[in-house]
Amino acid sequence: MTRPSLPQGFNARRNSKPRRLSGMCAYLPLLAVLLATAPVAAQVITIDTSGKIATTANGPVDRRFAQITPTHVTFPKSELDAKTRILLIRAMQSEQGFAMRPFPRGHKGLTLVANGKLEPAGEGYLNMVINAGTCAKPGDRLVVTDVKIEHSKIIFELNGGPDFKHRLLRHIQIGAGGGNATTPVIQSNEQEPIGARLTLAFDGHIPELTGAEVKALLAPLISFDVKTPIQAFTDTLPTKLKEAILTHQVLVGMSTDMVLFAKGQPRTKTREMEGQMPFEEWIYGLPPQEVDFVRINGNRVIRVEVAKVGEMPVVFTKDEVEGLMRTDGTSLAPELSRTRIEKEGDVQRDPNREAADAPPSLRKPGEQLPSDQNIGQATGQKNVGVMKPVQFPKKKTEQQPGANPDGEPDTQPDATRPAATQPDATRPAATQPAPPSTPQPPVAKQ
Repeated sequence: MTRPSLPQGFNARRNSKPRRLSGMCAYLPLLAVLLATAPVAAQVITIDTSGKIATTANGPVDRRFAQITPTHVTFPKSELDAKTRILLIRAMQSEQGFAMRPFPRGHKGLTLVANGKLEPAGEGYLNMVINAGTCAKPGDRLVVTDVKIEHSKIIFELNGGPDFKHRLLRHIQIGAGGGNATTPVIQSNEQEPIGARLTLAFDGHIPELTGAEVKALLAPLISFDVKTPIQAFTDTLPTKLKEAILTHQVLVGMSTDMVLFAKGQPRTKTREMEGQMPFEEWIYGLPPQEVDFVRINGNRVIRVEVAKVGEMPVVFTKDEVEGLMRTDGTSLAPELSRTRIEKEGDVQRDPNREAADAPPSLRKPGEQLPSDQNIGQATGQKNVGVMKPVQFPKKKTEQQPGANPDGEPDTQPDATRPAATQPDATRPAATQPAPPSTPQPPVAKQ
């Protein structure tokens, strides 16, 4: 019986598998040793690739990305029927409003639970804006371009939505393969979508709602009231900051948008450098009126100088906005107690603001002598020393032996010599006994 011929290369592929298995078997003992020496407690790392984990932040974050305050809208429990569905779509289609929060781009978008919280919020909300980009800033106008009603949620497409019109058909080609495929089914040169998506979620089913009730549920994110642009922008800010903008005041820490809403376009702009920091100087007003010099670095005001005729200019450098925009009211600036300023070169001291250096002392910091306590209690002062008369050193009348070895010999008695050899001051020098002579060594005769 003739064995049917096999395709070329079949035997090679068939025989290569046992070889690979035999090679793997050679590593089995080594693998067993490694597993035996491994620790019992292993570290488990879970990686979420679905993107469904909601990230919230309980710490201090920017108010624009913090959790919202839930609404309290009363609506019926009856389910949405076909007629009410059509009326709701007609009421919300092409409706215009103002953004109360930054709206991120992206396919997922934001999810608002009816009379509930926003997902995501905090750091997750901020990361979405940073990664996907911004569709609308607080105070910008939004247009509802499409409304989709599903089983338990209503999806709003804002400013055109975040996806292309034919998102799937743009990637489908028809053909037999092998280079004979046709062009994609949908061909378009549309620009990159810049819209956003907002989902209004319900529990179980969508109740029978009207357009006014849906707008009330969306009020924390979108305001559908009739407003001017400056009213729409200031309604998203804290009360103190809103009053400053409406009264045309510029505070240190404001963004450029806040300055433009408060003062309008500047009369002149100049670009300068201070050390290694570039900045812009926006100038408002002309003499004899008040002139404001607003210094901007990046997108923030870092210095405001107000000059009036006949008065000294007033300079403001303290940030007054950052604490208002954070949920805990704190500022991002470091505490003064933890900040040390090093000055180099000749230090110019301001006597009106800086105290003089303490006089030099050998005492340790905070050290107090016992004698200072009695005087301090009497005079009310601290670290006050006791003043005593100055005592000068006494002059020595007698010459000390050996004080001047290169001068005249000592005339005072020497306690180390015997009394017989001491000079006697009562008799003349000629009668003084001669000191004993030192014996000389004998000289050898030749």
